[in-house]
Amino acid sequence: MSTRRAMKNVSTAGARRRTVQSALGEPAARKKRPAISSLDALLNVADAEAAARRAMSRGAFDYYAGGAEDERTLARNRDGIDRWVLLHRVLVDVSHVDLATTALDAPLTMPICLAPAAFHRLAHKDGEVATARAAGTAGTLLTASTIASTSLEDIAAAASGPLWFQLYVYKNRDIARDLAERAERAGYSALVLTVDTPMLGRRERDFRNGFTLPPSVKMANFEKYGDQFERWNVPGGMAARIHELMDHSLTWESVDWLRSVTRLPIVLKGIVRADDARRAVEAGVRAIIVSNHGGRQLDGGEATILALPDVVDAVAGRAEVYVDGGFRRGSDILKALALGARGAFIGRPYLWGLAAGGEAGVGRVLEILRAELGLAMALAGCARLSDIDRSLVRPA
Repeated sequence: MSTRRAMKNVSTAGARRRTVQSALGEPAARKKRPAISSLDALLNVADAEAAARRAMSRGAFDYYAGGAEDERTLARNRDGIDRWVLLHRVLVDVSHVDLATTALDAPLTMPICLAPAAFHRLAHKDGEVATARAAGTAGTLLTASTIASTSLEDIAAAASGPLWFQLYVYKNRDIARDLAERAERAGYSALVLTVDTPMLGRRERDFRNGFTLPPSVKMANFEKYGDQFERWNVPGGMAARIHELMDHSLTWESVDWLRSVTRLPIVLKGIVRADDARRAVEAGVRAIIVSNHGGRQLDGGEATILALPDVVDAVAGRAEVYVDGGFRRGSDILKALALGARGAFIGRPYLWGLAAGGEAGVGRVLEILRAELGLAMALAGCARLSDIDRSLVRPA
């Protein structure tokens, strides 16, 4: 075959190929494919974490990622989820899967809520404002941290969804009272009293990194009380300042006191024992979050998903029960729901999203987890949350 004839045959074959591609709806050779954004490329929470690691300084990333001491509780939260396996039902109509629920009567589009986390501006310049907007767009609940880098009023102004406010009881009860009153005026619908932090756990990554806050990141809720940022923003100084603020003599009396100064319902965060759960219900608490502070307090503690069933049984429907700690997949959350949680709170996953892409990054993480939970429910034979019960799980 001559060279000229061979070139003609190749050209004819190429024309046929382009015709077939056109018929199939495939792009022609010269047509550019639509660009995939970096956030679209995030397929799961692990991808978001990797993106956050690239975007953040070592000290800021470790401040979020780290746990107390040897980080055994941190690891156990993840390992504990794998101690349960799912037993799926079959031949169930799951053509429509409904994730809608409520939290203290506030409607939510899904049982995935945002846990309190400090200093969102370490991840992104828009900080808690970006997180609040993303939570509202997703139709879910954000719990704002006392130690936020944006004031609780500015967070509320940015939010379009339900808000809870996380509160510690401080040595200076006037500060705690004022924060509670500010939250009520700003439109928060519950106070989340964190009870696992009479003292701050020893987070050794922060000491090794000599971690301090950049000048743009402050404890915004405390500025009106004359807190001097420069005094304590030295290596180890932030932990010392928070330690100084905390009331180390915190008792159940503090729950009674808080109920006396606010009309908002009270949620207790940090319970892992059945007897404490019963005591909380007796104290008039409306909800409990089973939590070990993301492994950042007592090292060597129990995984929250392993503590969850005992707490649910002790509460016996007299208060709503939620859980946080190590949830990275929709199937993880399905296990928590099967064990009796009304919903699961995530912390680090949405912070990774915030670092990866601000408001859109938080939204992407919530989108991923919503889709994963919906798929897990369908594959497990659950068309609605009320279909989920303990028959879906057993110990591995």
